Amino acid sequence: MIAETMAGIALVKGAVDGIKSIISTANDVSDIAGYVDKLFEGEKQVQQKRNSKSGVDNFGGIGGVASEVIDARLAKEKMQEVATLIDMRFGHGTWKSIVDERARRLQEEKAKAMEARRIQIQKAKEIEELFQNILLVIAIVVVLIIAVVVAINII
Repeated sequence: MIAETMAGIALVKGAVDGIKSIISTANDVSDIAGYVDKLFEGEKQVQQKRNSKSGVDNFGGIGGVASEVIDARLAKEKMQEVATLIDMRFGHGTWKSIVDERARRLQEEKAKAMEARRIQIQKAKEIEELFQNILLVIAIVVVLIIAVVVAINII
């Protein structure tokens, strides 16, 4: 699990280094988009690791916890550094626009996934109802056949 955090913070640092190296020559945000994506992914990995309920390490120490907290703060610091770089290069509010657009797209993706899940559940319910109706029809037919056989035997 520590490796995941290290990978996340390494991704953040690598993305920041990449952004710093090309920010002055970038013509628009799309020139650094790949690095920004890596930055968000690395920050997400760091936050996921920090928010996981892993507790203390095997020896009862808090070294892993301290590392997670520090990595989260470093990631936040690097995000702020990139925000400043992008706003300075492309104008005030550019970073906020990027973050807002990302949040909007993530929300849309989440809504689509929820809708797909709702449709899947609805289809499962429809199949279950169809199965119940088929069983009901079979039961009625069996009862009718038994009733006919009994009626024939009485006569």
